[in-house]
Amino acid sequence: MLERIPRRERRDLLIAWAAIAVAFTLLYVRGSINPASFVLFFAVSLLTVGVGFVLHELAHKFAAIHFGYWAEFRKDNTMLVVAVILAALAGVVFAAPGATVIYGSTTKRENGIISAAGPVTNLVLCAVFYGLFLAGGIFEMYLLWLIGLMGVQINAMIATFNMLPVSVLDGRKVLAWNPAVFGVLFAASLAALIGALMFL
Repeated sequence: MLERIPRRERRDLLIAWAAIAVAFTLLYVRGSINPASFVLFFAVSLLTVGVGFVLHELAHKFAAIHFGYWAEFRKDNTMLVVAVILAALAGVVFAAPGATVIYGSTTKRENGIISAAGPVTNLVLCAVFYGLFLAGGIFEMYLLWLIGLMGVQINAMIATFNMLPVSVLDGRKVLAWNPAVFGVLFAASLAALIGALMFL
C-alpha cells in the first residue's frame, strides 16, 4: 500500500496532520495556559486527528484507485494557516487543510462513491473510538477514556463538516450523485456529532 503513496503525498499528509492536530489542541485547551494540558491534548489530537484525517483522505484515494483513477492528497498552505488561526482566535476548527485530487474524468456515480468514502470512514472510526471511550470508563483508565472521547468528537466533526453540501466538500458530490445516500450520511454524521458533544 505504501508504494501507492508517493513521498510528496506522504509529506503533505504529515504537514496537514500536524497542523490540524495543533488546531484541535487549541480548541480543547482554549482559555488554558497549562503547558502539561497542551502537551497531553496535542498528543491525543495527533492520534485521533491523525487516524481520522489520514484515513479519510486515503479512503478517497483508494476508492478512486478502485475505479481505475490515480489520486493524491495535496495540502493547502493557506487553509492550514486559517485552521490554526481560527482555532486560536475563535475556537472554531475549519478542517480543510487540503484535498485528494483525482486525475481523470469520473462519472457522477464514481465521484459520489469516492466522496462518500471519506465520511463513511469517519463514522466507522466514531464507533471504534466510542468502544475505547466505554472501555476507558469501565476500567477507569483516564487516557483511554480521553482518546475515545476526543476520537468520537473529532471524527464526528470531520464527517459532518465534509458532508455539508457546499463548495468542493464531499456532501455536494454525494448529493449530486444520490440524494438518499446523502440524506443518510448527513443525518448519521450530524447525529454522531450532536451525541458526541452533548452526551459524552
